[in-house]
Amino acid sequence: MPTQETSGIPSLSSGSIEPPAAPARKSHGVRIAIYFLLVVLVVLVVWRIYSQQKAAQQASVAQAAALLSRPVPVQVAPAEQKPMPIYLTALGTVTPYMSVTVKARVSGQLLPVHFTEGQEVREGQTIMTIDPKPYQAALDQAKGTLAHDQALLKNAQAEARRYDALFAAGVASKETMESNQATAGQYEGAIQADQAAVDTARLQLSWCYIQSPINGKIGLRLVDPGNIITANTTNLVIINQLKPIAVYFILPENELPAVLQKLSTDQRLTVDAYDRGDVTHIATGRLLTADNQIDTTTGTAKLKAVFDNTDESLFPNQFVNIHLQMEDRPNAIVVPSAAIQSGVQGSFVWIVGKDAKGNSVAQMQPVKIALTEGQMAILDSGPPAGASVVIDGADRLRPGQPVTVSTPRQRTAHSAQQNAQPASPFAAPQSGAAGNGRAKEKQ
Repeated sequence: MPTQETSGIPSLSSGSIEPPAAPARKSHGVRIAIYFLLVVLVVLVVWRIYSQQKAAQQASVAQAAALLSRPVPVQVAPAEQKPMPIYLTALGTVTPYMSVTVKARVSGQLLPVHFTEGQEVREGQTIMTIDPKPYQAALDQAKGTLAHDQALLKNAQAEARRYDALFAAGVASKETMESNQATAGQYEGAIQADQAAVDTARLQLSWCYIQSPINGKIGLRLVDPGNIITANTTNLVIINQLKPIAVYFILPENELPAVLQKLSTDQRLTVDAYDRGDVTHIATGRLLTADNQIDTTTGTAKLKAVFDNTDESLFPNQFVNIHLQMEDRPNAIVVPSAAIQSGVQGSFVWIVGKDAKGNSVAQMQPVKIALTEGQMAILDSGPPAGASVVIDGADRLRPGQPVTVSTPRQRTAHSAQQNAQPASPFAAPQSGAAGNGRAKEKQ
């Protein structure tokens, strides 16, 4: 019986089974649709994120623009034009103008001293005494020997005169006369030696009374009375001359020519001494001289200044800051140091000017600094006198930035007394005091 093939049913005689084509094409289309939906979803997410970031960026830009257009509060101070001294600065050491370590020139027992530790002594004043009895005895002995030889000389001279007369009369021989003359000459030499011995004994006796060689302040006693002193060995006391007093300081060799030039023209260069913190003015003196050589190890030269020190405000071995006044600038431009800013093109300050509408805006002004001192700076070039320079709030400024101006709050008299600070180093000199300032190398 013949086999009838049914449509849609695969034939078994062929040995393989083929899948239907329609379901495969349908599955492929579904996958394409899913992929397309995923791509669309990713695009939507990316677009949403981008839109949010752009909106946030636009908001930030708008906020920044609003902040930039908002006036910045700043504090200002005027640039002043006034006479100012120009200084070189250095570290100095206070040194006694003269210092003497007193030693005994003779040996003996030290008697009670004639001074109080720390008192002022005058040149020639007796300050110590070494027991003079042995030296007084030596002087008396030398005087006795001198008197004995003087008597022998007197007798020898008389004998010589007699024999001179006898020789002239032809009674005595020439040999006897010359012998008596030689004897008298020997005694004359002995008397000269005795006189020298007397002078030596008197000098040693005077050395028993130790005198101050200079005017100055006596230090602490180094030996107590009753001790045996060895000549030229034992240190007894140190005397330092403090009125006047000296200060030694060093300057770099590149600053030395200008100083030497002024010294060669007999100019009296003023020197101010400040405390260790370089704030309080201690004393004013003058430059005496510079050393005759430069230290090759440091490239510096040593200079010496002299101070009257009548009030003893300077003390030996004290460290001070030296301000060597080189010149006076009659029309120096001075601004607060807080106004100085640093940029790629150098130093500058912000000044407050007016725009076309009359509003206060910030303007950048390049400056050239001559020197700085504490809270003030002297300019070689910069804003004109009277210009308002920004001393607070400059970190938020840009050229043309609107600003609101305020001046630093003034202290009341009560707060000024409670928080008293040293006078400004650029204040006008008071009576008898040199102007205060601190020079640094010109920039």
